[in-house]
Amino acid sequence: MRLYNIVDSTVLKAKLNSESFGRRTISFYRYYIINSPIEFRDQLYKEWEALNCFGRIYIAREGINAQMSVPESNIEAFLNGLSKHPIFENIPIKYAIEDNGKSFYKLTIKVRPKLVADGLDDDAFDVTNVGNHLSAVEFHELVESGEHLVVDMRNHYESEVGHFKGAICPEVDTFREEITLVSKMLAEQKDRKILLYCTGGIRCEKASAYLKHHGFKDVNQLHGGILEYARKIKQLNLESNFIGKNFVFDERMGESVNGQVISHCHQCGTPCDTHLNCENKFCHLLFIQCSECAQKYEKCCSEECRGIKNASDLEIQRHKLHATRKFGNSKVYRKSFLLAKKNTFVNSNSCLE
Repeated sequence: MRLYNIVDSTVLKAKLNSESFGRRTISFYRYYIINSPIEFRDQLYKEWEALNCFGRIYIAREGINAQMSVPESNIEAFLNGLSKHPIFENIPIKYAIEDNGKSFYKLTIKVRPKLVADGLDDDAFDVTNVGNHLSAVEFHELVESGEHLVVDMRNHYESEVGHFKGAICPEVDTFREEITLVSKMLAEQKDRKILLYCTGGIRCEKASAYLKHHGFKDVNQLHGGILEYARKIKQLNLESNFIGKNFVFDERMGESVNGQVISHCHQCGTPCDTHLNCENKFCHLLFIQCSECAQKYEKCCSEECRGIKNASDLEIQRHKLHATRKFGNSKVYRKSFLLAKKNTFVNSNSCLE
C-alpha cells in the first residue's frame, strides 16, 4: 500500500469540487511522547485514508498537530478511531468557524523534528510547565477589562487580517523569531498578567512555558485558541473582542470572526482581507490583494511579476536567475514587501483598534 499521494493537485482539486457529500474541517494537537513517530505516521495514514480524510498533519517525537477535512458521514468513525490511540484520549477537537468543506484536497502526514519550529534546544526549558489555561469566556472578560498585556503569538500576516483588541502583534515571519522577541519586548513587565493567544493553542503551549522559564509570573493562554473563542462567543451571543478574520493554513486562507475587514490591499490600499500567493511561481509572495488589483495584475504582486508570469519559456529561465539574485530567500522579500505596504495603513508595533 502506498502511504503518500502521487496524483496531480489539479486532478485532486477537481475531484474535491465534484464531491456530492459534505465535509467538516477540524483541528487538534497534543504534546505527547511518541517513541516511533514514523511507524505511528504510517498507521494513521492507513486509517485516515480509508475514511477518505484529507488534511495536513505533523508528527514529532513530542506529539501531533493536525488540521483535517473529514467527510460528514465518517465523522463518528473517525472519532471512534481516535479513541483507540492513547495519545488522543480526551483530546479537544476544534471545528472551523466558517466551513465549506473545501479546506484540503489530499492527505499529507509528515514526520518532523518538532511540532512548532522554535529553534530552541529541547532541554532549554520545561515544555510541560505551561501557563494557566483560560476558557473563552475568561479570556473574553480579561481582554475586555483592558488592564492586561494581550499578545498575539502568530505571524504578522495572520494578525494583520484579524486580532484581539489592543493586542501586541510582533512583526515577525516565524514563531522561531517571535518566541524570543516577545520575551525581550516584555522583559520589564514580568509581574503583569499576560494573555497569550494563537489559532488553536499549540504555539501558546510552548510560548507560555518559555516565558515562565524566563521569570514571567502570571502567564495565561486562550485554551483552544481563536477557533474555540469564536465558537463560544457566537454560542453565547457576546460581542467579539476578536476583530476581523482568523487566518487559516488551508485552501480557505481565512474565516471571518466578527464580519469586519480591518486590513487593506497591499497594492492600492482599499479595505480588503483576501490573502493569495503571487501567480509568478518564482516569487509566490503571500500578500493581500483586492479583486480590482487581482484583475489588473493578474493575481501577481507587481507589474514585474505579471510580466514574468506571461513570459516565454526562454524568458522565464532568465527571470528565474534574476529573481534568485534580486530576492534571494522569498520569505525575506515577502516580509520587506508586506511591511513596506502594511506600515502605510497600520501601526507596526501593535494591533490597537
